[in-house]
Amino acid sequence: MIPRRRFLLAAAATTAAATLTAQPAQARARTHQRPHQTAPPQPEGTVTGLGPASVASPLGNGEFVGGVLYAGSRGLSPNVVGAYDLAQDSVTAHFDIPTGVGIWAMCRTGTDVYIGTHARSDLFRLDTTTNQVTKVAEYPDRYIWTMASSPDGKVYLGTSEPGRVWEYDPATGTSRDLGEPAPGEAYVRSIQADETHVYAGVGANAHLIAIDRVTGEKRELLPASLADRDWVASMSMSDTHLACGLNSQAELLMLEKAAPHGHRLVKATAPGEKYIVSVLIHDGHVYFAGRPSGTFYRYDLASGELEVLGVPYFEAATHRLLAHEGRIYGVQDSAVFVHDPATGSLDYLNLVQRGFKTAPEEPMSVHSDGRRVYVGGKGGADVHDLATGEVTRLGIAGEPKTLLTVGGTTYLGVYTQAALYAHRAGSAEADLVARTGNQQDRPRDLAHDDRTGLIVMPTQPEPGHMNGALSLYSPRTGEYATYRPVVERQTVYSVAARRGVAYLGTHTQEGLGLPPVTTTARLAAFDLVGRRLLWQVEPMPGVRQISSLSFGRTFLYGLANTGEVFEFDLRRRKVTRTLAVGSKGGELFVTGRVAYCTDGDRIYKIDLTAFAAEPIVSGLAGQWFGGEPKLALDPSGRALYAVRGRDLVRVAIDGR
Repeated sequence: MIPRRRFLLAAAATTAAATLTAQPAQARARTHQRPHQTAPPQPEGTVTGLGPASVASPLGNGEFVGGVLYAGSRGLSPNVVGAYDLAQDSVTAHFDIPTGVGIWAMCRTGTDVYIGTHARSDLFRLDTTTNQVTKVAEYPDRYIWTMASSPDGKVYLGTSEPGRVWEYDPATGTSRDLGEPAPGEAYVRSIQADETHVYAGVGANAHLIAIDRVTGEKRELLPASLADRDWVASMSMSDTHLACGLNSQAELLMLEKAAPHGHRLVKATAPGEKYIVSVLIHDGHVYFAGRPSGTFYRYDLASGELEVLGVPYFEAATHRLLAHEGRIYGVQDSAVFVHDPATGSLDYLNLVQRGFKTAPEEPMSVHSDGRRVYVGGKGGADVHDLATGEVTRLGIAGEPKTLLTVGGTTYLGVYTQAALYAHRAGSAEADLVARTGNQQDRPRDLAHDDRTGLIVMPTQPEPGHMNGALSLYSPRTGEYATYRPVVERQTVYSVAARRGVAYLGTHTQEGLGLPPVTTTARLAAFDLVGRRLLWQVEPMPGVRQISSLSFGRTFLYGLANTGEVFEFDLRRRKVTRTLAVGSKGGELFVTGRVAYCTDGDRIYKIDLTAFAAEPIVSGLAGQWFGGEPKLALDPSGRALYAVRGRDLVRVAIDGR
């Protein structure tokens, strides 16, 4: 094993977590055919391929059989399970998982590994003796989040939308619906099973439910004093105890299965810690991993002592903790860390360097600063140099959801923790500017206001929480201020700023898993100097989301989730025209007297004088993560950047 080059000691986690930056997740570069920028202007709608948009190898889970760690990917097509042989220190085989966009859930029965996918939710069995993969079941729920096997070899699955528990019996090949442990809750995010009961951890409002495997009777185990927590997000089990990670106060809950009224609660100690993302009971200790710090902890069940073991990779999420031959293994994106309790060592193994497959992923964002194109994905962004064709990886422990370049600095809004990063062209790293806090999770857009110099970032709250927020960052003074709520009981989803005012397009969905309480998206104006809401209207009846906003010479233009574009007179605060364009909302850019937008399959050009649209590109079939189509405008106004399948493409435009 090779020690982590820049391993962060426990002291660093408690004294400098706010100032450290993530190291590149993958030191790699690739080249594609040089784009057509130096050639004569091309006809509008000409598409030039620039190669895979974002190449990654994010992991979602893992399971040991003998001396082999079987690790499952997420976001690839197809996803794979890679067999990492510890003795050979190499990934020796890959097994295709043909459906679903990712693998979050895995468990083992005997020498068989079971693999659960999401969107769609299928169950596969990998027979590690024959190396055969077989689909054995499918389920109507969108995500399989978590799985565990019982001592008698049955497989239990926790799903979402709704939060439900399923039982799969390998002996008969049949599934049994055990229902919703907490009716009305959207997620079962952690699960364990013993001889008599299934234990389900629920969110977005926390519950810990014991389900009798024979009768289906359900019993709440979560202490009443913890009923206000968000999630029972991770879980491990011994013969006598359950250890559970609670969000969003980063607490470890330990209770006896036979006497759950007596419990212990331990708070993770790293500054700003919010989540306990994985838990393992092993040899008299509870090992657990936190986020956003990425800190690795150990709690002694006998003495009650909590120990910080280190930070294997700053801010990274640990998807699974496993014990094998006396060591503890943590599955992270593209890598595994290994802790030896006997020596105290903590090593870091990059599985890509050991042969794990990399492949194009579903991208999350795209942005051009004129010389390069950033494509955000899991664990960072691929940066495409438009002059040389070189592609490098900018590693960030999170997912860049939105990007903006101002004055030579590119700002990235990163999930989770609604973090804002800054990247100077040519730098190997991005610097953490701030985390939004305020129970915010997903950045949704970025804008810059020339008058105040502020960077404006709207965010969506954490699952189960109310009210999105608006954060304002001043690069000149370093001030970072967050305002919540801005538009009551909605998320601010899109933003455009001009002359000291930010114009906000909203989404009726607040935190995921929380049913909307409003029916129609709003358009609002926020004074960036006085820091107050000026006005709000509902521009289009029945629209749930305003996905993009862009200024024209006279009017403000917006794109709704329905694919309709509206023209808004800011002086009269009135919609003057509407136009049905694509099949769904996406990005909208105005340049001169025309605008461009996309629904992920087509790119449309809109004549803003005649208010008529025509497609200039068709058949993109962009495979965007979450189905949210994106588009980037080159600062020259002569090109757009989009995704065809999972490849980045340049689309020539004339801007008139």
